[in-house]
Amino acid sequence: MKIAVANDHAAVKMKNEIISFVKDLGYDVLDFGTDSEESCDYPIYGEKVANAVVNGEADCGILICGTGVGISIAANKVKGVRAAVCSDVTTARLVKEHNNANIIAFGARIVGAELAKDIVKAYLEAEFLGGKHERRINMISEIEKKQD
Repeated sequence: MKIAVANDHAAVKMKNEIISFVKDLGYDVLDFGTDSEESCDYPIYGEKVANAVVNGEADCGILICGTGVGISIAANKVKGVRAAVCSDVTTARLVKEHNNANIIAFGARIVGAELAKDIVKAYLEAEFLGGKHERRINMISEIEKKQD
């Protein structure tokens, strides 16, 4: 499984820790983030991961900025993306099980490195439950189609 990861200037250190952690779990990683702590624009990085996921280059994505919010908003502008901000393990598991989120995001200024690793692990180990949740994901897709 390939995981696309990106970050802005606020999350360089955390991105590197998360990439190392994800590789240790046995996943391949595509790094679309910056390695510079010089101020940059998070929408660029959110879009890169979103495109990699919807184009099939990556199976899912992890985005990290100061809060996780801005970069996830940018990613969600790409049709077919369901990016969710997660600041705890339960949310990380549920966004996969119920919402089939294909990208998670979190904030380097919000969660510490160890919690971030737990969030990532919970997300990657969770599986979409389907059933009534599938119907709801289809409804979200219909909303997207109305925007065309």
